[in-house]
Amino acid sequence: MTTTDAVIDRCREDDVDFVRIFYVDSGGITRGRMVPAGDIETVLNEGINFAQVQQAFTSLDFPVPGTDISGPVGEVRLVPDPESFTVLPYAERTAAMLGTFETLDGEPWAFGPRAQLREFLADSEYAPAAAFESEFYLADRDEEGEFTPLDESGCFAADGMQSAHGVVTDMIDALEAQGMEFAVYYPEYGPGQHELVIKHDDGIAPADNHALYKQTIKSVASDHGAEASFLPKPFAGKPGSGCHVHVSLWDGDENAFFDPETDSRYGLSETARQFVAGLLEHGRALVALTAPTVVSYKRLKPHMWASAFTCWGEDNREAMVRVPSSSAENRSASTRVEFKAIDNTANPYLAMLGILAAGMDGVERELDPGEPVRQDPESLSAAERSERGIERYPETLSEALDALEADEVLCDALGEPLFESFVAIKRAQWEDFNGSVTDWELENLRGPF
Repeated sequence: MTTTDAVIDRCREDDVDFVRIFYVDSGGITRGRMVPAGDIETVLNEGINFAQVQQAFTSLDFPVPGTDISGPVGEVRLVPDPESFTVLPYAERTAAMLGTFETLDGEPWAFGPRAQLREFLADSEYAPAAAFESEFYLADRDEEGEFTPLDESGCFAADGMQSAHGVVTDMIDALEAQGMEFAVYYPEYGPGQHELVIKHDDGIAPADNHALYKQTIKSVASDHGAEASFLPKPFAGKPGSGCHVHVSLWDGDENAFFDPETDSRYGLSETARQFVAGLLEHGRALVALTAPTVVSYKRLKPHMWASAFTCWGEDNREAMVRVPSSSAENRSASTRVEFKAIDNTANPYLAMLGILAAGMDGVERELDPGEPVRQDPESLSAAERSERGIERYPETLSEALDALEADEVLCDALGEPLFESFVAIKRAQWEDFNGSVTDWELENLRGPF
């Protein structure tokens, strides 16, 4: 645990002159400010001033009208968390921390995603362990600005490992220098697509790690003259990129998801089954938080291993919730569930908050997820899916937001101010997209009409 005094002492050393204070807004964009390292004691005590309207920005950098924070009046403080302190290996003389928004009275600000997740964790009887598994593309831009994959290698291809070896090993080094332990890497399904996974962490740290992870991957790629894209569908005819979340709940040193009475590598406890049932119960609403952009729904389709139905299964990659096989040597520590209906445009704090709130509702209500699905859910008839309570995801952001607005559990978890501002920001994105003319429309309809 890094203390305030330790951060102040570290910022007095010769190699740290600047500190970036990051936050992730409701639109999913990582933003922040940089301060002199010599001022860090004051910043830790008082925070940095921000206009409230910043939290009403869309990903296109315009404030959404009609929310309580849309106007020019009002200010909050972004207070850095010393436990998130890290020296940035890709930014010379610079460190970083994640911040939490507070009111001028020093209270958690109701419009701040990190504050809401931290409050939920403080009130929970369990401590979550989680990891975000990100996929991304490495690409070049030619003189015309065309975005092209860095290579044409295939899924898990050894040639792909070699062609990206230099940039990937630098990414691993940069992540580990920030305390994010490397777990596994491989070229993914698409040409130029990669998956680089760090090991799980506890509490709010997985969401903090994910914010730092994305900045690290993009920065190291840029140093190599490439671009890293975390967009769910950066290429129309190529596989999409997800960001699956692995999660378990812990009661002290005991994994509440592990059933010691079974020898199965998929042996979930009753608590874990109830948690899964909660994810499925709220699944259609939950995707508004975990797949929160218009392009997210170009990826969440059947037969893409991205999942498109609210079901669960043992190592079923077409299910919303996959139960991975546990380690033969340490089943108690490795029993977990994987939530697949998520991508990198999600705010990690809101995604974690939604996943935990939905799952815990299942635990509290002792819901039953039913039998695991052992086939592609698309291959079931509509009647079979209906009988088993399996639903198709929303197929647009607008439809997902409709489901979210009808979900009292997720609304309560976010709190009304954050909930309403998030929906307003995402409605604005949908309206902007819906009012645009796409390349498909021009290419396919301009001629006939």
